[in-house]
Amino acid sequence: MRRFVFVARGVAWRSVHNTLVSPAILLPSMIFPLFFLAAFAGGLSRISDIPNFDYKPGYTAFQFAFVFLQSAAFGGVFTGFGIARDFDSGFARRLLLTAPQRSGIIAGYAVGALVRWFLTGTVITIAALLAGMNVFGNGIDLVGLLGLGILANLVAALWAAGVAMFLRTEQAGALIQMPVFVGLFLAPVYVPLRLLTGWIHSVALFNPATAMLEAARGLLAGSPVKVVLAFGLLAAGVAVMAVWARRGLASAERAG
Repeated sequence: MRRFVFVARGVAWRSVHNTLVSPAILLPSMIFPLFFLAAFAGGLSRISDIPNFDYKPGYTAFQFAFVFLQSAAFGGVFTGFGIARDFDSGFARRLLLTAPQRSGIIAGYAVGALVRWFLTGTVITIAALLAGMNVFGNGIDLVGLLGLGILANLVAALWAAGVAMFLRTEQAGALIQMPVFVGLFLAPVYVPLRLLTGWIHSVALFNPATAMLEAARGLLAGSPVKVVLAFGLLAAGVAVMAVWARRGLASAERAG
Protein backbone atom coordinates (compact mmCIF):
# COMPACT_ATOMS: atom_id res chain seq x y z
CA MET A 1 0.00 0.00 0.00
CA ARG A 2 2.82 2.42 0.81
CA ARG A 3 4.37 1.79 -2.58
CA PHE A 4 1.04 2.43 -4.27
CA VAL A 5 0.60 5.74 -2.45
CA PHE A 6 4.21 6.73 -3.13
CA VAL A 7 3.87 6.17 -6.88
CA ALA A 8 0.42 7.76 -7.09
CA ARG A 9 1.55 10.85 -5.18
CA GLY A 10 4.63 11.29 -7.34
CA VAL A 11 2.74 10.94 -10.62
CA ALA A 12 -0.05 13.24 -9.43
CA TRP A 13 2.40 15.92 -8.28
CA ARG A 14 4.26 15.81 -11.59
CA SER A 15 1.01 15.99 -13.56
CA VAL A 16 -0.27 19.01 -11.62
CA HIS A 17 3.13 20.73 -11.69
CA ASN A 18 3.44 20.33 -15.45
CA THR A 19 -0.02 21.82 -15.88
CA LEU A 20 0.68 24.86 -13.71
CA VAL A 21 4.01 25.70 -15.36
CA SER A 22 2.89 25.01 -18.94
CA PRO A 23 0.39 27.49 -20.46
CA ALA A 24 -0.08 25.14 -23.42
CA ILE A 25 -1.72 22.65 -21.05
CA LEU A 26 -3.42 24.99 -18.58
CA LEU A 27 -4.94 27.61 -20.90
CA PRO A 28 -6.99 25.31 -23.19
CA SER A 29 -8.59 23.64 -20.18
CA MET A 30 -9.64 27.11 -18.97
CA ILE A 31 -10.50 28.83 -22.24
CA PHE A 32 -12.67 26.15 -23.86
CA PRO A 33 -15.23 25.90 -21.03
CA LEU A 34 -15.35 29.70 -20.64
CA PHE A 35 -15.89 30.05 -24.39
CA PHE A 36 -18.74 27.54 -24.32
CA LEU A 37 -20.29 29.26 -21.31
CA ALA A 38 -20.18 32.65 -23.03
CA ALA A 39 -21.38 31.29 -26.38
CA PHE A 40 -24.19 29.11 -25.02
CA ALA A 41 -25.40 31.00 -21.98
CA GLY A 42 -24.96 34.44 -23.57
CA GLY A 43 -25.37 34.02 -27.32
CA LEU A 44 -28.23 31.52 -27.09
CA SER A 45 -30.06 32.99 -24.09
CA ARG A 46 -33.18 33.79 -26.17
CA ILE A 47 -33.85 30.05 -26.33
CA SER A 48 -35.30 30.38 -22.84
CA ASP A 49 -38.20 32.35 -24.38
CA ILE A 50 -39.50 29.43 -26.42
CA PRO A 51 -42.75 27.80 -25.23
CA ASN A 52 -42.47 25.12 -22.52
CA PHE A 53 -38.93 26.10 -21.53
CA ASP A 54 -39.60 26.37 -17.82
CA TYR A 55 -36.21 25.94 -16.14
CA LYS A 56 -36.63 28.31 -13.21
CA PRO A 57 -32.99 29.35 -12.52
CA GLY A 58 -32.71 30.64 -16.10
CA TYR A 59 -30.67 29.82 -19.18
CA THR A 60 -27.28 30.70 -17.68
CA ALA A 61 -27.73 28.05 -14.98
CA PHE A 62 -29.15 25.63 -17.57
CA GLN A 63 -25.99 25.91 -19.65
CA PHE A 64 -23.66 26.12 -16.67
CA ALA A 65 -24.64 22.57 -15.69
CA PHE A 66 -23.52 21.36 -19.11
CA VAL A 67 -20.30 23.38 -19.18
CA PHE A 68 -19.44 22.33 -15.62
CA LEU A 69 -19.74 18.65 -16.46
CA GLN A 70 -18.10 19.13 -19.85
CA SER A 71 -15.10 20.74 -18.17
CA ALA A 72 -14.94 17.78 -15.77
CA ALA A 73 -14.97 15.29 -18.62
CA PHE A 74 -12.44 17.16 -20.71
CA GLY A 75 -10.22 17.60 -17.68
CA GLY A 76 -9.96 13.83 -17.74
CA VAL A 77 -9.43 13.78 -21.50
CA PHE A 78 -6.49 16.18 -21.25
CA THR A 79 -4.87 13.69 -18.88
CA GLY A 80 -4.80 11.19 -21.74
CA PHE A 81 -2.95 13.72 -23.87
CA GLY A 82 -0.39 14.11 -21.10
CA ILE A 83 0.10 10.35 -20.81
CA ALA A 84 0.58 10.07 -24.57
CA ARG A 85 3.21 12.85 -24.42
CA ASP A 86 4.96 10.99 -21.63
CA PHE A 87 5.21 7.90 -23.83
CA ASP A 88 6.48 9.91 -26.78
CA SER A 89 9.14 11.53 -24.59
CA GLY A 90 10.17 8.21 -23.06
CA PHE A 91 9.28 9.26 -19.51
CA ALA A 92 6.39 6.82 -19.19
CA ARG A 93 8.56 3.85 -20.17
CA ARG A 94 11.16 4.82 -17.57
CA LEU A 95 8.36 5.16 -15.04
CA LEU A 96 7.11 1.66 -15.84
CA LEU A 97 10.60 0.29 -15.27
CA THR A 98 11.17 2.00 -11.93
CA ALA A 99 7.73 2.21 -10.28
CA PRO A 100 7.47 -0.29 -7.42
CA GLN A 101 3.66 -0.44 -7.72
CA ARG A 102 2.51 0.23 -11.27
CA SER A 103 -1.20 0.49 -10.48
CA GLY A 104 -0.29 3.68 -8.65
CA ILE A 105 0.57 5.22 -12.03
CA ILE A 106 -3.08 5.17 -13.10
CA ALA A 107 -4.20 6.48 -9.72
CA GLY A 108 -1.65 9.29 -9.88
CA TYR A 109 -2.75 10.43 -13.32
CA ALA A 110 -6.40 10.29 -12.20
CA VAL A 111 -5.71 12.36 -9.08
CA GLY A 112 -3.77 14.85 -11.19
CA ALA A 113 -6.75 15.17 -13.54
CA LEU A 114 -9.08 15.78 -10.61
CA VAL A 115 -6.87 18.47 -9.06
CA ARG A 116 -6.55 20.29 -12.38
CA TRP A 117 -10.30 20.15 -12.89
CA PHE A 118 -10.94 21.61 -9.44
CA LEU A 119 -9.02 24.66 -10.61
CA THR A 120 -10.92 24.88 -13.89
CA GLY A 121 -14.29 24.21 -12.26
CA THR A 122 -13.69 26.97 -9.72
CA VAL A 123 -12.92 29.51 -12.46
CA ILE A 124 -16.02 28.50 -14.46
CA THR A 125 -18.25 28.72 -11.40
CA ILE A 126 -16.97 32.17 -10.49
CA ALA A 127 -17.47 33.33 -14.10
CA ALA A 128 -21.05 32.02 -14.14
CA LEU A 129 -21.88 33.69 -10.81
CA LEU A 130 -20.43 36.97 -12.04
CA ALA A 131 -22.63 36.62 -15.14
CA GLY A 132 -25.68 36.49 -12.90
CA MET A 133 -26.35 32.77 -12.64
CA ASN A 134 -29.20 31.87 -10.28
CA VAL A 135 -28.65 28.93 -7.92
CA PHE A 136 -31.76 27.59 -6.21
CA GLY A 137 -30.21 24.40 -4.82
CA ASN A 138 -29.11 24.13 -1.20
CA GLY A 139 -25.75 23.01 0.13
CA ILE A 140 -26.56 19.31 -0.20
CA ASP A 141 -27.66 19.81 -3.80
CA LEU A 142 -24.43 21.59 -4.64
CA VAL A 143 -22.37 18.83 -3.03
CA GLY A 144 -24.28 16.41 -5.24
CA LEU A 145 -23.43 18.52 -8.29
CA LEU A 146 -19.76 18.45 -7.32
CA GLY A 147 -19.98 14.68 -6.89
CA LEU A 148 -21.32 14.31 -10.43
CA GLY A 149 -18.40 16.36 -11.72
CA ILE A 150 -15.85 14.28 -9.82
CA LEU A 151 -17.24 11.01 -11.19
CA ALA A 152 -17.46 12.40 -14.73
CA ASN A 153 -13.83 13.47 -14.46
CA LEU A 154 -12.76 10.01 -13.25
CA VAL A 155 -14.65 8.20 -16.01
CA ALA A 156 -13.06 10.37 -18.70
CA ALA A 157 -9.59 10.22 -17.13
CA LEU A 158 -9.64 6.42 -16.91
CA TRP A 159 -10.93 6.14 -20.48
CA ALA A 160 -8.22 8.48 -21.72
CA ALA A 161 -5.52 6.70 -19.71
CA GLY A 162 -6.50 3.35 -21.18
CA VAL A 163 -6.42 4.60 -24.77
CA ALA A 164 -3.14 6.46 -24.26
CA MET A 165 -1.48 3.39 -22.70
CA PHE A 166 -2.74 1.06 -25.42
CA LEU A 167 -1.53 3.29 -28.28
CA ARG A 168 1.35 5.12 -26.53
CA THR A 169 1.51 8.05 -28.96
CA GLU A 170 0.13 11.58 -29.19
CA GLN A 171 -1.53 10.55 -32.44
CA ALA A 172 -4.13 8.85 -30.25
CA GLY A 173 -5.52 12.30 -29.37
CA ALA A 174 -8.52 12.09 -31.69
CA LEU A 175 -9.55 8.67 -30.38
CA ILE A 176 -9.18 9.85 -26.80
CA GLN A 177 -11.29 12.96 -27.36
CA MET A 178 -14.00 12.19 -29.90
CA PRO A 179 -16.11 9.60 -28.00
CA VAL A 180 -16.36 11.94 -25.01
CA PHE A 181 -17.16 14.94 -27.20
CA VAL A 182 -19.82 13.11 -29.22
CA GLY A 183 -21.37 11.52 -26.13
CA LEU A 184 -21.80 14.90 -24.45
CA PHE A 185 -23.21 16.70 -27.48
CA LEU A 186 -25.73 13.95 -28.21
CA ALA A 187 -27.37 14.83 -24.90
CA PRO A 188 -29.90 17.68 -24.44
CA VAL A 189 -27.35 20.49 -24.51
CA TYR A 190 -29.39 23.52 -25.62
CA VAL A 191 -32.94 22.65 -24.57
CA PRO A 192 -34.56 20.15 -22.19
CA LEU A 193 -35.03 16.59 -23.42
CA ARG A 194 -38.78 17.02 -23.89
CA LEU A 195 -38.20 19.80 -26.43
CA LEU A 196 -35.91 17.75 -28.65
CA THR A 197 -37.40 16.16 -31.75
CA GLY A 198 -36.40 13.64 -34.39
CA TRP A 199 -33.44 11.30 -34.18
CA ILE A 200 -31.56 13.43 -31.68
CA HIS A 201 -34.38 12.90 -29.16
CA SER A 202 -34.21 9.14 -29.66
CA VAL A 203 -30.44 9.11 -29.16
CA ALA A 204 -30.52 11.48 -26.18
CA LEU A 205 -33.21 9.38 -24.52
CA PHE A 206 -30.79 6.45 -24.16
CA ASN A 207 -27.58 8.47 -23.76
CA PRO A 208 -26.16 8.07 -20.22
CA ALA A 209 -24.96 11.69 -20.41
CA THR A 210 -28.61 12.79 -20.49
CA ALA A 211 -29.29 11.45 -16.99
CA MET A 212 -26.11 13.15 -15.77
CA LEU A 213 -27.13 16.49 -17.27
CA GLU A 214 -30.71 16.33 -16.04
CA ALA A 215 -29.52 15.44 -12.56
CA ALA A 216 -27.06 18.36 -12.52
CA ARG A 217 -29.72 20.81 -13.71
CA GLY A 218 -32.20 19.52 -11.16
CA LEU A 219 -29.68 19.96 -8.36
CA LEU A 220 -28.96 23.54 -9.43
CA ALA A 221 -32.70 24.23 -9.49
CA GLY A 222 -33.24 22.71 -6.05
CA SER A 223 -35.53 20.07 -7.59
CA PRO A 224 -33.43 16.89 -7.80
CA VAL A 225 -34.34 14.42 -10.56
CA LYS A 226 -32.59 11.23 -11.71
CA VAL A 227 -29.83 11.74 -9.15
CA VAL A 228 -29.62 8.08 -8.13
CA LEU A 229 -29.65 7.00 -11.79
CA ALA A 230 -26.91 9.48 -12.71
CA PHE A 231 -24.67 8.48 -9.81
CA GLY A 232 -25.28 4.80 -10.53
CA LEU A 233 -24.36 5.16 -14.20
CA LEU A 234 -21.25 7.18 -13.41
CA ALA A 235 -20.14 4.77 -10.67
CA ALA A 236 -20.57 1.89 -13.13
CA GLY A 237 -18.58 3.89 -15.67
CA VAL A 238 -15.74 4.36 -13.19
CA ALA A 239 -15.65 0.62 -12.50
CA VAL A 240 -15.64 -0.32 -16.20
CA MET A 241 -13.08 2.32 -17.15
CA ALA A 242 -10.82 1.29 -14.25
CA VAL A 243 -10.64 -2.19 -15.78
CA TRP A 244 -10.04 -0.61 -19.21
CA ALA A 245 -7.20 1.56 -17.88
CA ARG A 246 -5.62 -1.41 -16.10
CA ARG A 247 -5.68 -3.40 -19.34
CA GLY A 248 -4.03 -0.46 -21.07
CA LEU A 249 -1.34 -0.41 -18.40
CA ALA A 250 -0.81 -4.17 -18.88
CA SER A 251 -0.41 -3.59 -22.63
CA ALA A 252 2.19 -0.89 -21.98
CA GLU A 253 4.01 -3.20 -19.57
CA ARG A 254 4.19 -5.94 -22.19
CA ALA A 255 5.44 -3.48 -24.81
CA GLY A 256 8.30 -2.51 -22.49
